Order: sequence, then structure tokens, then C-alpha cells
Amino acid sequence: MTPYYQIVKRILTLSMFGFIEGSFYYYARLPRLIVKISTNRGWGCKCRGHVRLGSYFIGLRTLPKISLAVFSKEIISLLHNSLWLSSIAIMPYNSSVDEDMRSVTSRKSHFTQLSVPTSSSGRSGSSSEPTAQREVVSLPKVGKQEDANVLRARCLVALILLLAVTGVATAANLLVKQQEQSDFENQFKAHATQVLTVARSRADQLTDALDSFASSIGAHAAAEQALLNTTWPFHTIPEWSVQAQKLLQLAGEDNLAVGVAHVIQEDERDLWNSYTIQQNPLWYKESVDYEGYTEFTAEELINNSTIPFVHFYDPNNGFQPSPVSRPGEVLPFFQTYPLGLFLGNPVLLTNLDVLLASQQAEVLYRITKATRGPSIGFTRIAMDAETTIPGSQILQPIFHGADTAADDRKIGAVVVLRLPWMGYFKNALAEGEDGIVVVLESACPKLVEEGVKYGRENLTDSDRNIISYQVDGPSAVLLGDSDLHDPKYETLVVSEVFIDLRIDPAQLPEGTCVPTLTLRVYPSAELEESFHTDQSIIYTVVVVAIFVFTCLVFLLYDFSVGRRQRTVMDRIAKQDRIVSDVFPTAIRDRLYENQAKNMMNGNGAEEYDGPFGFDETFYGRSSEVGSAPLADLFPSVTVVFADLVGFTAWSSAREPHQVFILLETIYGAFDKLAYRHGVFKVETVGDCYVSAAGLPEPTDDHAVVACRFARDCLKKMKDVSLKLEVSLGPDTSDLDLRTGIHSGQVTAGVLRGQRSRFQLFGDTMNTAARMESSGERNRIQISQVTAGLLSEAGLATTWIIPRSTKMFVKGKGQMQTYWLRKSNKSTKPKGAERQSEMDTLEETAETEGSSERTEDDSGIEGMNRTERLVEWNVEVLTSLLEQIVASRAGVVGQTHTLSEAEKKIGISGGTVLEEFTPVIPLKRFDTEELERRQRTTAVDIGEEAKYQLRQYVSTVSGMYPDNAFHNFDHASHVTASVKKLLARIVNIDERNGLAASIPTDSMDLVDLAGHSYGITSDPLTQFTVVFSALIHDVDHPGVPNTQLVEEKSPWAQIYQKSVAEQKSVDIAWDMLMSDDYAALRTCIYETEDELRRFRQLVVNTVLATDIADKELQALRKARWETAFSNVDSTAEPLDDTTVESEDRKATIVIEHLIQASDVSHTMQHWHIFKKWNELFFMECYGAYKAGRAESDPSKNWYKGEIGFFDFYVIPLAKKLQSCGVFGVSSDEYLNYAQANRDEWVREGEALVEQYVSRFKARNSNLTVPRYTGK
Repeated sequence: MTPYYQIVKRILTLSMFGFIEGSFYYYARLPRLIVKISTNRGWGCKCRGHVRLGSYFIGLRTLPKISLAVFSKEIISLLHNSLWLSSIAIMPYNSSVDEDMRSVTSRKSHFTQLSVPTSSSGRSGSSSEPTAQREVVSLPKVGKQEDANVLRARCLVALILLLAVTGVATAANLLVKQQEQSDFENQFKAHATQVLTVARSRADQLTDALDSFASSIGAHAAAEQALLNTTWPFHTIPEWSVQAQKLLQLAGEDNLAVGVAHVIQEDERDLWNSYTIQQNPLWYKESVDYEGYTEFTAEELINNSTIPFVHFYDPNNGFQPSPVSRPGEVLPFFQTYPLGLFLGNPVLLTNLDVLLASQQAEVLYRITKATRGPSIGFTRIAMDAETTIPGSQILQPIFHGADTAADDRKIGAVVVLRLPWMGYFKNALAEGEDGIVVVLESACPKLVEEGVKYGRENLTDSDRNIISYQVDGPSAVLLGDSDLHDPKYETLVVSEVFIDLRIDPAQLPEGTCVPTLTLRVYPSAELEESFHTDQSIIYTVVVVAIFVFTCLVFLLYDFSVGRRQRTVMDRIAKQDRIVSDVFPTAIRDRLYENQAKNMMNGNGAEEYDGPFGFDETFYGRSSEVGSAPLADLFPSVTVVFADLVGFTAWSSAREPHQVFILLETIYGAFDKLAYRHGVFKVETVGDCYVSAAGLPEPTDDHAVVACRFARDCLKKMKDVSLKLEVSLGPDTSDLDLRTGIHSGQVTAGVLRGQRSRFQLFGDTMNTAARMESSGERNRIQISQVTAGLLSEAGLATTWIIPRSTKMFVKGKGQMQTYWLRKSNKSTKPKGAERQSEMDTLEETAETEGSSERTEDDSGIEGMNRTERLVEWNVEVLTSLLEQIVASRAGVVGQTHTLSEAEKKIGISGGTVLEEFTPVIPLKRFDTEELERRQRTTAVDIGEEAKYQLRQYVSTVSGMYPDNAFHNFDHASHVTASVKKLLARIVNIDERNGLAASIPTDSMDLVDLAGHSYGITSDPLTQFTVVFSALIHDVDHPGVPNTQLVEEKSPWAQIYQKSVAEQKSVDIAWDMLMSDDYAALRTCIYETEDELRRFRQLVVNTVLATDIADKELQALRKARWETAFSNVDSTAEPLDDTTVESEDRKATIVIEHLIQASDVSHTMQHWHIFKKWNELFFMECYGAYKAGRAESDPSKNWYKGEIGFFDFYVIPLAKKLQSCGVFGVSSDEYLNYAQANRDEWVREGEALVEQYVSRFKARNSNLTVPRYTGK
């Protein structure tokens, strides 16, 4: 298998979502291959020896040498996201058409169009392929089309999944329901069979028992006749109750009524009456004794209830017993069982005519006489005076003589048996087998009146003998005297002939119905419902859940793939944007082109070595072996160097993120100007911005464009620095731009290798750099060549000013240079065609020769420098106040009742110095509070508090005198240092390592903030330190405290020591306690404990700035030694003094933090040190000149500064380092302090002389009064 086939196979493997179809033709020899790529839009290309996709292409010959990861990243991602290939075919090359690389060629938006341009030879002339017609396809349009295709595919998959889950769920539901229905039908059939079997068995048992009973009676009568010569009907059954009870037992039913009715001919009625009167007492007494009646005696029963004649109950006579008067046979009851009570009286049926008792009995007797066999029919059985239930009435004949089988046998008596139908169905089913409906129907209709015969047609339901029961386990419940089964179960009926007497209809009189009973069994809804479980729903839910899970997995996979595709595509877009930003469009396209050629020619390394496909073996190759370097000569270009003046010193006093905020803001503004003017940004070297006009697209007016761009940058620099001072702090507006411009030829190209970029080389670059370095801040210096180009454009008189003296330029000697005016009033330059130059620029005031800004220089929104510093301090303090409020669950405290406590503080009659304490109890570390602060993203202290804070800071700024050093600028500088040191406190995890040996139950004592001895655990502490830095020199007199004491000023007489510091505390505190700042105080503290901690921190922090008092300094040194003499990670477990020890360390650290910040200029960049050192000298020298100092400070300033470094600044920096709180800032401060000390040793004496000269120049008329000490 050839490597090419494996490559294509890899493409297919990686492109699972590309819907790629492939046809692969294998040939033994493939000198040239062509990959035909066609998309759904029908465009594509044929590339000789390489696959080209968009702006990416790769040679087939070199594909095996490229790693799979790079191949997937650079090629397959584009297949997935932009092309969505529909077919790939590999076949022998047979075309003469060669098409080269296509690339994205839009300047304003990358990936706006996918272009297929013709190959250009470029400036190097390295390409020789013939050109082809240009073809452009809109990538967003293609992307939208493919997105629509993907969306349709997803919708189709979703629809298929929906249909599948619907079908499977429905099938599962139906299958489960079908199984339930089958189980229901099978169970019903089993129950029905059981009911029929039990009912039929009981009926057979009853019939057999009744036949045996009748036979035994007949046999006894025959025996009695032979012995006593008695005949029917004059026969009494002996032991009647016993035999009747046995009959009931054989029938298996207790709820039966049985009696014997004798057949009495008309001529035998009188004899029968007499016979019953004689025989009744005998069997009555026997039955009463057997049945256990105790309420009545036999005599009472006979006397009260015996009717001595054959009778019936006449409904026309109030149901009174009436003699039977009709001729023919009568069928009176003689012996019955059991005896019963009716309305509290014994019930005797003796001599009651059965034939007149009910029409049904008469019909049944007729059938019995005709068939000489039993008959059965429906009747109503009285349960009480009002209730009757349906039941069966059976007549069993008793024949004369012993030969019961003779055809001429006569019926002597009839056994009449009445049984409730439900008795046949009791105990037919087991407990819990419910819901069987039984319908019992007779073949004979009801008899509603005399003369109605069986077998009539057109019977209604009310005429039918139908009874419905529901069998629920061992019990049976009457439903009604009709067919009450549910019609929907008609098809499930189980029917059987219940009782068939096997009577030949020919034996019966015409029109007489054959008494056959049919039993039909149906299920009920209750039974079916018992089989309808939740299984169908459960199975359906399970199936749906499985499919939903599958869909979710699919969606997750689709989302993951889509996210991967979007990520890759976004990365490609970002990389292309970066490449386009780093390289000009033409250079970028040539980079792609040369890379393709290298790979096509087999010059790539065995592994992919970067975007240019070469390794160290590339060096020294000729152009015949490898691709030529991407380099061009631009004969006429103007280069601009713009350097930020004062940036190095400014950045030394800032946090890293603030440095980058400044650079990003300024350089971003310059980038927009460069785009507007058509200037190419080359690079940024440190704080120097390098740009060029006239490349990569040559222009004739490149010098004019570059100068206009430089002037706009100068103006933009001023605006941006003024705005940033509000957020980045003091001295930001002091930053300026120093610009140098030179025109000439440059060599431009890509120096290939790691992190390659487009670079410019040549003497023009060096000269432009010299123009910048030899220039002045806030001015633009241009070379004579550039000035000549401006003169040719007619702009010499309005744009440039010759520099008064020639400048010595290294490597060039003396050069005449020029200043570019900051603005002009001339017309637009001749020949200017750029749209950017058609935009009118806002003119600024001419400030020729000005290299410094005045203190009242108005910039943004009419604010001067002090106002901008006020805004910056307000912003810093506001952020800290928001943290305080956030620690209180984000709720600004209500107006508190601390007025009495506020009044007591500071007016106890003592001085501020007397309030000093060596240990300040700080707030304990609270994990919940810390988490709450971290969760709270936005807290507003309220507009009123913000207004009061701004008013307070503004008033404080106005209370600072116009001293050279101790002024509001210096207070803001100290505040910035404090903010920086607080922000640089080491990470919590670093110090947690120091507490590894501390017991867990002691961690709440030591981990106040986890790492800063409690300083950062409480936002109030941080706010107080920053607040103290702001007020520490309020109303400073500009002379040392010793001078104030010697002058016996009113403040010195009050405080005696630390006069200026105590005075500042009292003034600032009294102002804060006024009613004008009530809302502000509510944000700072809301409890008396917080108020006292705030006051104590202010006192200790401000007093710490008095470093001239030797006694106080000695006390601080001793406290430092006490607190930090034994700090190591192997310390013994902390005892009960842990909290106090931590508080002592925190108090000492806060004092040293403010001390370091007060002299932070000595630990920052040399230029910052020089600035503030000169200002301090001017203040001291001014006091001397004003007669407020005994000695001339210039005499000992040089040596004094060296001693100050050696005995205070450097030891202080080392203390910051040794306490392990401030991280890298302590190293930074120490390094700067040592470097500044060394620099002062070298240049200090000369600088002092300059200080004196400048002071005298500014104060030439100032005379020195005699020093009096007052």
C-alpha cells in the first residue's frame, strides 16, 4: 500500500463529520497525482502535486513527513468547518491547468472572502507559474450554506430519532398492553371454568341428594303400607327433621327450605284434614325439639299456627287463609324444614296449597306429572317481611309403592326444595379472585298472570328469567334481575347449560317450556383493571429514557465536535489575524506560497519544524536548494520612532497590571491612528513605538503621512495620559512622547525562525533612532532628508523649524535637524490622496519650545492636576470602602448611634501621641466573611457617601500648603506606594506552609488573614493605612518638628513632639467627625469596636512617619526585634499569646509599610529619586533662605543622603524583605535603594550644585534673613 493511499485513508478517518465520499484508484506507479476537490457549491481546484484548501495547502509528496497533530490542526479543521467536502477522488494527473495558492485578501476583516487569485511573481520574482482567472467565493456565504446543511442534517437525525423513539415506545406500550390483555383473558377463562365447575358440581350434588331423599321416603311409605296397610297420602315421614338435615348436608348448602307436599284428591280432603290434626303434634314436637326452639312449646305452636284445612292466602281478603274450593287435586304442605319465625311468631306451612302459592309451582307440577321426573324453575325467596331474593324451586316426585321405575307409577307426594341461586356460586373462587359476572338464564319466561304459557314469542328483557351475580372470591353478590354484564366483554363469554333435566318436549303439554337453565360467565371491568398495571408506562418511560439518553449522548458528542470545530476555526481565524497583524498581506501570502514550494520540492524536514518548514540545516543553502528569504528593498520609506519619556521611572512605582494598562491604552490609540493614516506598525521595543510609512505599499507622500501621524500621536499621548492619571495615579500626566523621524531606504522582510516577524533593517532605522534619542520630550525631531521631502510637498514654512544647533549623531557626525511643528494652518498637502488625510484634525495651541507642562495644565473635562489626583485618591478609597461594605454582606450600614463615642475620641485632654499603643488588636480571620466578599461582585456605597468622600479628599488637598515636597502630590505618591505594597502581599498558600506544624485547633488563632498577620483579613485596616497616607502631612509647615519646637509655635507648645504628625491627625480627624461626612463614616465603621480600631490605626500609622525623633525610632527598632527575632517555620506550637504576637507583628508591619511609602522615592527608579530629592532640597533650602533653618543644607546634603541610605533606607528595605509579607516588592525596593545609593555616590555632588543653581535662578531676588531660631 502506497503512502498516498494511507494519507487519504487518514483524511477519511479524521473527517467523520465531513460527509466525505471517496473513490480510490490504486496504481503501481503514480508519478503525479491530482486531488480533485468539489464542494456543495461546485467550486474547487486542481493542484499539481499538492492539496490546496482555502489559504492552506500542503504537498502530497511531503504529507507523510508531517505529524498527524499538525495535519489535523492545519488541514482537517478547515475541511470540517469551511469546505465540508462532498467528494475526494485520486487519479493519474492528466491536466495542464495549474492553479496556485488562494488566500484571504481583505484588509479590514479576516476570513471575509475566500479568494482564488492568480499567482504573482512578487518582488523577489521567485514564482514562475502561469496565471489563471481570479475566482472569489464568499466564505461567510459558504459558511452559512454549510451551517444550513448541518442544521438540516441535525433536524433529519432529530426527526429520525423522534420517530424511532415514538415507534419503539408505542410498540413497547402495545406489547405490554397486549400481554396484559392476554393474561387477563387467560385468567378470566380459568376463573370462569372454575365457577362453572363448582356451580355444576353443586347442582348435580343437589339433584342426586334430592333423588335419594325422595326414593328413601317412597321406600319407607311402601314398607309402612305393607306393614300397616296405610296408603298415600296418609303417610308421615318419621324423624323428619333428621332426614331433612341430612338432605341439606348432602346438598352442601345450609340456606335451604324443604318440604313434602302430599297429592290430595278432591274426595280425600276431609280425611286429610283430620289426618293432619292427628299427626301434626307428633312431628311438630319432634322438629321443635330437634331444631332447639325454646320460646314456644309444641302445643303453643299447634294452637297458634295450625290451620286444619287445605288453604291459601287470599290477596282479596287481606291475605287471610281461605279454604281451597277449586275442584281436582290439591298439593298441601305437610312436613317442612326448618321451622321458622315470621314477625316474631312461628311459621307453619301445614295445609298450605303449593299449587296456589305460586303460578311457577303449578307449572312445575304439571311438568313433573307429565315427565314423572323432577322440574326446576325460578322463584322469589322471602328473607324478611320486605326483602326477597331470587332463588330456585325444585319439585321431586315421590311415587307410590316400591317400584319407582314402573311406567304406571303414581305420584303420592312431591318434595319441594327452595334454594337461593347465589348458593351455587359461593366459595367458587379463592380469596382475591374477584370480578366474575355470572348471568343465569332460564329457557322459560316469567309468568306474570294466569293463563300465560311458556314459549311465547317476542319476549322483552323484563319477561325473561335472568339473574346476574358478581362473584368476588368466596362471596357472591346479586347485581339484579337482568343481564347486567358489560357489553364490551361479549366476545369473552364462557357459556354452559347449567341444569338440563333431559326432558323430551313431546312429553309436555303443547306450549309448555322445557325448564333448562343456562349459565354465562363474563369478566368485569374490575377484573380487567387488576391486570392493567403501570408496566406499560414503565417500559415506555424506560425506552424513552434510553432513547433520550442516546440523544443526549449524540447531542453531547455533536456539541463537543461542534465546539472543537468552532475552537479550531476560531484559532485559525485568530492565528490568521495575528499573522496578518504581524506581516503585511503581500508578505503573508508569499510566506504561504514559499512554504508550499518547500514542501512540494521535498525540502521539508522529516518532522514539521514550524510555519516555514526548515531546521538548522537550512542555513547556508542556496536558493536553488531551498526557498529564498522573504526580503525586499524599499528605496523610499519614512520611519518613526516614538519613545515614552519618563516611563521607566513611572513603571518602577506601579504594579505590573498598571504598566500594561498604560502601554495597551497608549499603543492601542497609536494603532488606530496608524490604521487611519495608512502607516505600518513595525514593532514596539520596550516603551518605543516603531512605525513606517511607504511600505509595504510604496507611496509618494510617505514623509507627509509619517509626520502627520507623529503629530497626532503627540496630541493623543497628551490626552491619554491626562485621562489615565485618574485611574493610574500621580505622575501619569508627566509622561511625554519623544519622537524622531528619518526617511530613506530600508531592507524589509521576514527573519525566519522561532517567533519570526516582519522587520526593517538599514541605516534609515539607525538614523531614525538617533533622531528620537537626541530629541526632546514632547517634541518631534526630523532629519534633513525628511525635511527636504516636506519642502518638496510645499510644507517647509508651515511644518518645520530648523534646530538652532547641529546635533552630533553617533556614526554620522554633525547633523542639521529640524523640529516638526505641533500644528499648522496650511492647506492639505499637494498630491495627498489618502482618505485619512481628508479628515480634518482639531488644531491645538502652538507651544513651540515648550518641554514641560504647567501645574495648572487643563486636560480632560477642565480638571487640573490636583483635581485629577483627587479623583484618583477617591477611586482608590472607594474600592476599599466597597470591600468594607462587602464584608458586611453587601449592606451599607444604617445611621448608627455612635455620636457619643465619636465625641469622646480625641478630646480626652491628652495628645495624639499619648494614644499610641505598641499593639493594635486586629479583626480575627473569618472564613465566611472572606467567602462572602469573594462572592460579592458589585457593591455600591451610595451616591451620598461617594459625594462626601470626594468632598473630603478635595478639602484635604486644599489643606496641603504649597510646599515643594510636603504637598498633596507627595501625599498621593505615598498613597500609591501604600496601595502597591498592599497589593503585593504574598499569596496565602505561601504562608500556610509556615503553619504546617501548628495544631488544627490553633489555626483560627494564627490564620488571621492566612499570610499578612491580619492586615488583609480586614478591609478596614487596608482602608485606614491608605487613608493615613493621604492625611499624614496635612497642613505641613515645610520645616522639621525640631524647628517648630525651637520657634515655639502654638502647635509645638501643645504637642511637644511629632508636632506636624499630631497636628495632621487632629485636623483630618476633626474634619471627618463633622456632620458633613456622616454617610462616609457609616461606610467606614458601624460599631464602636470598629471606630476605636480605625482611630488607633490612624494614630499609629501617621505617627510612624516621624522618622526624625530618635527616641521613637529606638522604640520601633526594639519592638521590631521583639516581634520578628524568632520567625521561622519550625517554631513550637503557639501558646496563649499567639493572638497578641500576631497583632504586634501586624502593627509593626503597618508602621514600616507607611515609613517605606513615605520615603518610597528612595526605593524607586533613579529619576523618581532625583525628582523628589530635588524637591525636598528646595523645601529645606527655601526654609534656610527664609531664616527657618540654622545651617545651609547644601553643605552637608551629599553626605547626609549617603548616611540616610546607609542607616535608614537600606535597613528599612531589608526589614520589608525579612518580614516575608511583601513578596517581590521587598526585593524590588531593596535593589532600587542600593542602586540609588550607588548612583548618588557617583553623581550626588554634581546634583547638589545643580539644585543650588536652579534654586538661585528661580529665586534671584531672595535674600537670606538672619536665623533667630524663632
